Amino acid sequence: MSDREASAGSRPAAGLARELGLMGLVATGICAMLGAAINVMPFMIQRSVPGIGPWVLPAYLFAAVPAVLAALAYASLGSAMPRAGGSYIYASRALSPYWGFVASFSQWFGLSIAIGVVSYILIPFLRDIAGALEWVALAGALDTGAVRVGLALAFLWTFVLVNVRGLELYERTLVPMMFLMFALGAVVIVAGFAFDHGDFTAALSASEGRSVPEVAAPALEPRTLLAASVLLFATFIGFDSIAQAGGEAKNPGRNLPLAIGLAITIVGGFYFLFTAAVYHAVPWSFIAAEAQVRDLTAPGLLGYLLPAGWTVVIVGGAAVALINDLPAMLLAVSRMMFAWAEDGIFPKRAAAVHPRRRTPHIAIIASGVMASVGITGSHLAGDFFLGIDILVISMLVNFGLMCLALLTLPRRNPDLAARVSVLTGSTARTLVGGAGVVVLGTFLVVQVTRDLTSEVAAWYFHPTWVWLLVMAVASGVYWREMAALRTSGADVERIFRELPPE
Repeated sequence: MSDREASAGSRPAAGLARELGLMGLVATGICAMLGAAINVMPFMIQRSVPGIGPWVLPAYLFAAVPAVLAALAYASLGSAMPRAGGSYIYASRALSPYWGFVASFSQWFGLSIAIGVVSYILIPFLRDIAGALEWVALAGALDTGAVRVGLALAFLWTFVLVNVRGLELYERTLVPMMFLMFALGAVVIVAGFAFDHGDFTAALSASEGRSVPEVAAPALEPRTLLAASVLLFATFIGFDSIAQAGGEAKNPGRNLPLAIGLAITIVGGFYFLFTAAVYHAVPWSFIAAEAQVRDLTAPGLLGYLLPAGWTVVIVGGAAVALINDLPAMLLAVSRMMFAWAEDGIFPKRAAAVHPRRRTPHIAIIASGVMASVGITGSHLAGDFFLGIDILVISMLVNFGLMCLALLTLPRRNPDLAARVSVLTGSTARTLVGGAGVVVLGTFLVVQVTRDLTSEVAAWYFHPTWVWLLVMAVASGVYWREMAALRTSGADVERIFRELPPE
């Protein structure tokens, strides 16, 4: 029997351990969602979508609609197919192996780039802490390219090591940092609602001798609202990380859907409070004007109103939120690669499990390498929004295919459909899946159109072309591995009809 047939045809046990409890799953989703998303996106949206003005919160509400639909699809599919590499397993068993690979590789690529982006933009938050403490030399050093890239790589590979060492260390690291992140983020919410626009105007005049621009609020245009919502949709990405840990979740039929629901509810509420608080204190016209000339963060904006000590606290909270992104997203992307290899459509070495740590260490390291490319790309591009745009396209494709999988599972795989314990009725699945396909498809068209009509220095600064090129290469790998799998004599139909072994 060939090595490939032994690895896929006879389907040996995965070797992963079900050690991740409900709290660890919830922390995985929350920490993958919170980070740069909340501290940067609601304010830099004023640059990316001129004219959104005071309408950021309505755009946030609209952005939540496709996220909730996708979350329901994930929860439903996860209740029936609790395995590592969730989104790949869901689509490969409900649609086809190829579409499962497309859905998950799109997600893997987008999240791997996002890990690099998060690592890269973490360093300016550390620079701001040094600046607030008047450590001028350190702040200057952190602003140099070599130091910024080097430190970003150091943070990334620290959490690659945390993931390799096992779920116990992962959970002990992530859960306390999640609570710290919420505690420090609460300072922003309290401070934002404690001050108003008058206080900010006075503080700006006292500190810089400037006044807040007086601009009439623009009318809320549907096209502007939709464009802003598509970008803000990126802030809801992350709950899907819970599904990727399906092979290591305790009591997965209950805990996976529950963790997804808790994560998106808690984070969604936090987003709205956090964003509303900052805009309560800082006039939107000031944010819109400043966003055109410099990168803005929530701590930087509230720094006009708070003493240096409190500024350090909220910048520290933002840094913790960014750091938390790394271990959670690394877990997600590595489990997708592991699942491909376990099914035999990716080089089998990626399915290796460390004999003592019980982690897919090769897949984790390979994902770290891809994230390192994201760090380098962010530095060379000079604009982290390129990585964000790639992530948005990738996840719109992924979420859309998850909603489609929810529709097709009963017909394509009735045995697995019978295991669904969330959205058990066919009417509910049809409504959620159908609405998700339509809304997410609309968001994808808007995002691609906005990208391809924008003026950039070179074609490779269009995230759509980058995504298509990467998916073309990935498809070549898939067809090569699938052909080899068939040649080996493996029962391909059975592999993609059943769930991988525990």
